[in-house]
Amino acid sequence: MRNILFLCTGNSARSIMAEAYMNKAGAGRWRAWSAGSNPADTPNPFALETLSAQRIPIPGGADAPRSKSWEEFSRPDAPLMDAVVTVCDNAAGETCPVWPLKDGRYPHKMHWSFPDPAAVTGSDAEKRAAFLEVFTNIKLKIDDFLSRP
Repeated sequence: MRNILFLCTGNSARSIMAEAYMNKAGAGRWRAWSAGSNPADTPNPFALETLSAQRIPIPGGADAPRSKSWEEFSRPDAPLMDAVVTVCDNAAGETCPVWPLKDGRYPHKMHWSFPDPAAVTGSDAEKRAAFLEVFTNIKLKIDDFLSRP
């Protein structure tokens, strides 16, 4: 099993959706986590609603989605990552922690830029549409990633 960490600033929308989708689409091959440089208090309700509408399992209890600091994944007892993906331009430009080595190697770093659906203003319908559009693009990117050896 390989490990992947999705990073964003707030860890409330894009990275949460990427984590959940990767855990479904990559089940048995990849285990995904998400974190942020400046995590929000909670995941964005529209992100969770979008996942539910797309039939993406949202675990409960201790495994329920939560906004968390990327510092959790730089600790010695953290899962060792094979890949680290920034999903927002802000996080890509920040100085990330030094990730622990796995099998003597640092994780492969990638940047996938997605607009922030939480920044959309307007009606709830407009916000839902923005979240669905970003989720669809995340899904396409992950599906492409999983199709490669």
